[in-house]
Amino acid sequence: MSFFTVKFSQQAAPAPYSPESIVSFNETGAVIHIAAKNNWVRALQQSARKISATGAADIAFEGEWTDEQQAIFAQSFCAANFDGHVKWAKGADKSALDNFLKALLFTRQLVNQTPEVMSPVNLADTAEKWLSGICADESVLKVKRYTGEELKQAGWMGIYEVGRGSERPPVLLEIDYNPSENDDVAVALVGKGITFDSGGYSLKSSEGMLDMKCDMGGAATVTGALGLAIMNGLQKRVKLFLCCAENLVSGHAYKLGDIITYKNGTTVEVVNTDAEGRLVLADGLMAASEAKAKLIINAATLTGAAVAALGKEYNALFSLHPQASERFLETAKKVNEPHWPLPLELWHQDQCPSPFAQTANSRPTKGGGAGGASNAAGFLSRFVDHEHCEWIHLDLAAAYSRNATEFMPAGGTGLGIRSIALTLLNQ
Repeated sequence: MSFFTVKFSQQAAPAPYSPESIVSFNETGAVIHIAAKNNWVRALQQSARKISATGAADIAFEGEWTDEQQAIFAQSFCAANFDGHVKWAKGADKSALDNFLKALLFTRQLVNQTPEVMSPVNLADTAEKWLSGICADESVLKVKRYTGEELKQAGWMGIYEVGRGSERPPVLLEIDYNPSENDDVAVALVGKGITFDSGGYSLKSSEGMLDMKCDMGGAATVTGALGLAIMNGLQKRVKLFLCCAENLVSGHAYKLGDIITYKNGTTVEVVNTDAEGRLVLADGLMAASEAKAKLIINAATLTGAAVAALGKEYNALFSLHPQASERFLETAKKVNEPHWPLPLELWHQDQCPSPFAQTANSRPTKGGGAGGASNAAGFLSRFVDHEHCEWIHLDLAAAYSRNATEFMPAGGTGLGIRSIALTLLNQ
C-alpha cells in the first residue's frame, strides 16, 4: 500500500511556494508549514482540506507530530465516507487516536445518513449495536426502550406527542453502562434524536427542511462520546437516553394549541410544532434526573438562535451550575473543541408564557423571538432536578454544515464528542 506522507514543519514553505503557503507538495506527499505564532488549529484544518482535495486516501504522518495535532488534522481530513487508512506518527498513542477516528466516523455517518434509512427505531438500534460491539463484555450494558404506545403508557408524553404523526414509531432508548456494578450514576447523557424534522404544522420551508436529517445530531454526538470514552477505558456508570422521533404532518400529528402534561406535572401549550426538540428532551431530562446522576449533559441541534449568535464553528453551552460549566469549558479547550457560554438564569423559565398552561414550548413568533436559545434552555431547565445534580445543555450550532468549508468536510462535524468523552473519564 502506498501512503501519502504528511509532515509538519514550523519553517516557511520553500520556493517556488509563497512564504505564506501553509502546504507544499513533493514526490511522496506534503509538508504543512505552520509558524509557532499562527493559529495552528485552523491552519491544520485548512491544510487537511487542501490535501484532501488532491484525492489522497491513505495517509501517513511522518516526523514530529503531537497526538493532538494528528487528531485535529484527521478530523478535517476524514469525511464521513472515509474508507482509507491512517498511519499515525512514530511515538503516537495509536490506540487512542484509532478510537477517536472510529467514534468520529460513527458519529458523522449517523448524522449524514438519509432520513428514510434513519428512522427512530433504526437510530436506537444502531446506537445499541455500536455500543454493544465495542464493549469487551456485553453484560456491562443493560438496555431498556419504550416504543410507540409504550411511551404514552409510561408517561413519556413529549416524545410520544412529537412522534405520533409519523407511521414510524418514536422511541425512548435507555442504555445503562455499568462496568463496575456501581449503584451511583456518575453521568447521564441525553440526546435529541429527531430523525427528520418537517416542522410539523409549523411547516418549515423547503430550504429549511432540506438538511433536517441532521436533527438527530445530539443523539449521535452523545452516543459517539460514550463509545469513545468506553474505548478509552471508562470505568464509571453512565446512562444514555436517546429521545427519538420523526416530526411529521399527518391526521394524527400533534397540533398548535395542544397541551402536553408531563410526568412531573408540568403543563406545556404547543405554540410552535417546530420547537419539538425541547419537548422530547424534557422526557430525557426527567429520566436522567430519576437516575440520580451527579451530572447530566444533554446535546441537541436545538435552535437557529444559537447558530445566529455563534455561527457554525461554536457549540453553545448553557448551565445553571457555574462550576460544571467552567469544568466543561476547560475540558473542551484541552481538545480544541470550540464551545461558548450563553446566558441562562432561572427567570428564563418564564420567558414563554401561556394563558392555558404553565408554559408554552416557545413564543408564537418566528424563531421564538429574541433570546430564543436562552429561552429554550430555560424551558429545559424545568425538567432537571437541580438540587441533586449538575446540568449542562449543549446547543450544537457547530454539529453540521451542508457544504464543505475550508475547515471541515460536508455534513456532520462530530464536534463535541471529545469534550463529552473526556468529561466522562474525568467526572
